[in-house]
Amino acid sequence: MKRDKIIYWVATGLISAGMAMSAVMYFTNPEVGDGFRQIGFPPFFKTILGTAKLIGAIVLVAPVWNRLKEWAYAGFLCTFIGATWVHLETHTPFMGPVVALAILAVSYVFWTRVQSIPNVQ
Repeated sequence: MKRDKIIYWVATGLISAGMAMSAVMYFTNPEVGDGFRQIGFPPFFKTILGTAKLIGAIVLVAPVWNRLKEWAYAGFLCTFIGATWVHLETHTPFMGPVVALAILAVSYVFWTRVQSIPNVQ
């Protein structure tokens, strides 16, 4: 039980920190915008994705409704699959999103395990 909570919080912390840092880079680093333009995404997509990443990072660590957490997990799943696909198509390193996807899967699996633990008082 304690081991599951530790694994959950480590994996969730890594994903949330990574997505929060990514969101900040989307808003502050002009090179990110250049990369989006090079692959043909419109400029506003960077802002939408950065905002979604920041909100999702907060939702994963905040004490919110389970359904909202599930939406955050689903959003990150789509983000990491899409990022992997874009990197493969543009022949750029793709292991980052694959590793993030694996960590996300660990976080989700252990979140479901932690949710099934009865509260003993």
